Amino acid sequence: MSRVPAEEGKRALYREAVRATVLGLVVNLILGAAKLAGGLVGGSLALISDAVNSLGDVFTSAAVLLAFWVAQKPADAEHPYGHTRAEAIAGSNVAVLVIVSALIVGWGVVWSFPPEPSRLPPPVWTLAVAGVNVLIKEALYHYKTRLGRRLGSSALIANAWDHRSDALSALAVFIGLFLVRVGGPKFAFLDGLAALVVVVVILYSAIGLLLASAQELMDAQADPKFIREVRELAAETPGVQEVDKLWVRKTGLEYLVDIHVQVAADMTVAEGHLIGHQVKDRLLERFAIVRDVLVHLEPYPHDHERSDRA
Repeated sequence: MSRVPAEEGKRALYREAVRATVLGLVVNLILGAAKLAGGLVGGSLALISDAVNSLGDVFTSAAVLLAFWVAQKPADAEHPYGHTRAEAIAGSNVAVLVIVSALIVGWGVVWSFPPEPSRLPPPVWTLAVAGVNVLIKEALYHYKTRLGRRLGSSALIANAWDHRSDALSALAVFIGLFLVRVGGPKFAFLDGLAALVVVVVILYSAIGLLLASAQELMDAQADPKFIREVRELAAETPGVQEVDKLWVRKTGLEYLVDIHVQVAADMTVAEGHLIGHQVKDRLLERFAIVRDVLVHLEPYPHDHERSDRA
């Protein structure tokens, strides 16, 4: 079975992931600048906090783009498994940076709370800035969710949910600004409350990214649904009697598969070797997100107790 379609699938996966990440970076940069300017000129703590959220996402996207570039470098003597872990390393470091930034912003909001009752409410155009942000972020969420599901990319789906959390925090900003506009200066404290909501959302998303990156670096088992699909496809390979152990670990956008399959005990080494290659080729052909497969052959029927003791 040719490996060319599988390699083309991987390249297509990275191309689409890079395009989606660049789109998110550009949008976050524009929105972040607009919200920062609007918050400073309009005197809205909530908009300033949300601007930090968007600008933090710019750094995240930039780190992910760098990680995608490194991840596609071929394996070498020092990195026989490739360089795909670069994404998790970048993600964990960016998550720490975003957490620190959110805590600094949160401390500034708490320190200045409550605002002066005589403070003028933010201009009406700040509502437009917040409202447009909600619409754009929600649209990005739907776009990246569809793309992530089509490509089988958990990274893109996770990034899509980051846009959804941004949309929710922007909605909190919009509601806060609207109530301040309607209620007047005596409701100015609502802008500060909206800012704190944004800080909480930022912390929640960043901590989730940090934990996900840590799980990947610790070789956590992949999603049960994906593992089931891998097991079923391997079990359908002619000559495979049973699939025994199956370990699937995430590495960047891709996965590494370690699988133990049982074949007839009276087979020759050459016959078993051929079946093992067929299992590997089928998995690489079917799943573009699988980077490599290590197949271990065992005789069927297999003594599980002896195997566990070995």
